[in-house]
Amino acid sequence: MSTLRFGLVGGGFYARFQLRALEQVRGVEVAGLVSRRPPEAIAQYVREKRLGEGRIFSSVREMAHHVDVVAIYAPNFARVAIVDEIAQALEDGAKLRAVICDKPLARNLREANQMIARLEPFGVPLIYYENQLHMKAVKAARTQLEPVMKTMGPLALVRASEEHAGPHSAWFWDPTQQGGGVMTDMGCHSVAVAWYLLTPPGKPLGFLQPVSVQADLSLLKWGRPEWREQLKTRFGVDYTKTPADDFATGLVTFRNPETNVLSKAQFTVSWMYDKQGLRVMIDGLGPGYAFEFNTLRSPLEVFVGDVAATAVADAEAALEKQQATRGLLTVQPNEADLYGYVDENIDAIEAILTGRPALMDWHFGREVVKLTMAAYLSSEKKAAVDLTDPATVEYLENYIPLIQQGRGREVLHLP
Repeated sequence: MSTLRFGLVGGGFYARFQLRALEQVRGVEVAGLVSRRPPEAIAQYVREKRLGEGRIFSSVREMAHHVDVVAIYAPNFARVAIVDEIAQALEDGAKLRAVICDKPLARNLREANQMIARLEPFGVPLIYYENQLHMKAVKAARTQLEPVMKTMGPLALVRASEEHAGPHSAWFWDPTQQGGGVMTDMGCHSVAVAWYLLTPPGKPLGFLQPVSVQADLSLLKWGRPEWREQLKTRFGVDYTKTPADDFATGLVTFRNPETNVLSKAQFTVSWMYDKQGLRVMIDGLGPGYAFEFNTLRSPLEVFVGDVAATAVADAEAALEKQQATRGLLTVQPNEADLYGYVDENIDAIEAILTGRPALMDWHFGREVVKLTMAAYLSSEKKAAVDLTDPATVEYLENYIPLIQQGRGREVLHLP
């Protein structure tokens, strides 16, 4: 089996999570690293885990000449420039076999179109990472229910939710850098995985046609004065000036172009889930059948009493975004696998080595961006967005949500 040399762009929390996933994947080595700040700690981790050379490069353009695959795990605001560096390297003769970009592909459709247009002429596969579609529970649900779906019909409703208490980094909280609030950050997860689960067996991803989006976006917890002050103290982000949404919910309606049957995806995402830690919860309802799962249902539980709590050094070693160090704690022994990061890398590697398409490409990522933009527009207009209307679709191509512009005070309530 050939070994692919990955070059990772980004040195933050997500890049570290991906390295934990790559420990469980064959056929890849981490040959290069680029980050805004020299990723010395990540490079040391790569070498300690024998994942590869972990050589630090000064630029993406330079690294692209020494790797087979560039994986973009950098902040959203940096992605257009990173793609331009990759394109320059390809023009210089770099021989890349793929470019990977993690969700969301871009902050808006204008940027997504720009990224695709810059790299697509080179013919390099553009692979989109959206981990929830690769979760073993999601794939098992589809496999287990496929015979039922063929007899009774596909799922009619999928409800997808992802919630935690808030991001780690300051740029995530800044809507002008991140591209919005929780809808951009996590709404893309829920919309994409619901679209995938609603797709009838045997049909390609994107077969179902989005008809409309209706959404409500709010600033609830982090708009309150005491929590705004905490954000300002911890991250230097002032939500009295540039607030973002910390709660989003809504419906995406899809149409089957062959049967004209409608199905619904209901999403709920938030940065205000002050319980055990990160929770992904998905259920699906079909005619005569259903499924559901919750990532906080773990085979392992740990109890830590008050007298022992001071000995707990790192709560997040047990669960991402863990909110407590005592009481009955949920422990996920292998989060990188649970959330689908292992399987998305396996899918990408197999696709590159065999020449088959990966599960998702940048065009699907672009369509997910379109749905998140439609959610922001729906919330601003307080009305459903009709995606069958050509004028609306054209408007979305250049639409920048008010929250993304830093004008969230115009649409979000601050007490």
